[in-house]
Amino acid sequence: MKRSLFALGFVAFSGLAWAQLTPEGLWRNIDDKTGEAKAEIRIAATPSGALHGRIERALIQSAEPNCTACTDDRKGQPKVGLEIIRGAKKSPDDLVWEGGKILDPENGKEYTLRMTPIEDGKKLQVRGYIGPFYRTQVWVRVQ
Repeated sequence: MKRSLFALGFVAFSGLAWAQLTPEGLWRNIDDKTGEAKAEIRIAATPSGALHGRIERALIQSAEPNCTACTDDRKGQPKVGLEIIRGAKKSPDDLVWEGGKILDPENGKEYTLRMTPIEDGKKLQVRGYIGPFYRTQVWVRVQ
């Protein structure tokens, strides 16, 4: 009986630990230049398994509430509710999500995306690339 309870507890704990090693959830993005929390972004899976993310809440008021710098279907849309992550997929090593795009709604630029959960899933390293140049932010999971 003790063994089965231990095994059940281990399986339940393992599931909780694994669940945190995914970008899915609510994140507070921290500006890499100022160190300030700017917004909360909800990352979720699409039916195909790719991840997308939307700005759920602004923590700092922007001078421009709409994405006027965007050049695609998001042009002129409100930043709150804006889809900024599209198409990220889990890599074969199961530790990184990549292949998607991330939008910076302040300048309208879209970057190739790479997301890596760190610190047991409590933080998310978000890196956007254009060619050899990149910018990295570390987002914090909202509990």
